[in-house]
Amino acid sequence: MSTPQVIAITGGIGSGKSVVSRVLRSMGWPVYDCDSRARRLQDSDLGMRRLIADEVTPDALNPDGSLNRQALGRCVFANHDKLQLLNHIVHGAVASDLRDEISRCRLPLFFVETAILYESGFDKMVDAIWEVTAPEQLRITRVMARNAMSESEVRARIASQNSLNNPSHYIIINDGETPVLPQIIDELTRRI
Repeated sequence: MSTPQVIAITGGIGSGKSVVSRVLRSMGWPVYDCDSRARRLQDSDLGMRRLIADEVTPDALNPDGSLNRQALGRCVFANHDKLQLLNHIVHGAVASDLRDEISRCRLPLFFVETAILYESGFDKMVDAIWEVTAPEQLRITRVMARNAMSESEVRARIASQNSLNNPSHYIIINDGETPVLPQIIDELTRRI
């Protein structure tokens, strides 16, 4: 069997990548969520957690050795250099795990959900890109409600992510008014 076509689902925080991923999963397509896999890898690897504490911030570890994600998030989203260090540590492990998952896929399409497609280097692992977009204020409102964050914290996270808006990407509009499902079905029909 040939390898599947790998499609990235990307977009900024609060754009609705998870909505698109849930729809695809409900249709039976495999979706690799880079964020949840990165968390799982960090939770299972004490060496990685210690490296994060040494290289990024000592506040990243709780007294029991578990990762203090809140303290780590405050640090990296306020300091671009620290965010780059964290990404460097985590992306290699995620890329290896992702390659393993793709190699096991027996379907014609495999999806990868990631907010930081280019920064992670995962753009080199995909054949196509679906970019999910939404107005900035809607994104802020979504993230504030979902993560119990202040508007300034959400704006800092948005600012830390590169804007894509590449005309070669397939754009999925998730503005709360435009139906998402027909957009997904149209593009799937074109690809399979």
